[in-house]
Amino acid sequence: MIIASQKRKENIAEYLLYMWQVEDVIRANGLDIDRIEKNVIDRFEGLTDEQRRQMREWYESLIDMMRREGVEKSGHLQLNKNVIIQLTDLHLALLKDPRFADYTAEFYKTLPYIVELRAKAGDKAVNEIETCFTALYGMLMLRLQSKEITPDTQNAVAQISKFIALLAKDFHLDEADKLFPHDEE
Repeated sequence: MIIASQKRKENIAEYLLYMWQVEDVIRANGLDIDRIEKNVIDRFEGLTDEQRRQMREWYESLIDMMRREGVEKSGHLQLNKNVIIQLTDLHLALLKDPRFADYTAEFYKTLPYIVELRAKAGDKAVNEIETCFTALYGMLMLRLQSKEITPDTQNAVAQISKFIALLAKDFHLDEADKLFPHDEE
């Protein structure tokens, strides 16, 4: 909860990847708050009783949302889907605006990797931004499992990371109302 809110303020891409990981941690613990407390919350050193209580309540609320939204086994919470929707909307706005030629160029450098990833995914058609996040999350999981990563995969993820970093930067500028300056009349 503390980590999530900090990441949300600083880097929307890291926030989303973190939240996907939290969903998987909850699933790995069988959506059982007592197991999460033992395996996750108790591992944080130096927490006050109040911080522990807040973390437990945060995980309980996420468990409740996962159950209500039917994502106990797979999928993402609506709050995480909403981030993808916001990022996709911004992505489309940036592509349409000639002032963001650098962004558009970076997207077109990334597009062949997105197309390749979509082809490998089969009929699970998701938008370009979610495809990028799925690739980044997959790389994170491979690294956590100490699996070998091919040079081609490393190159693809490096380009996707560069592109998503640009989108995340623009997202925070947009949130601060600094991305699309209001035209003076």
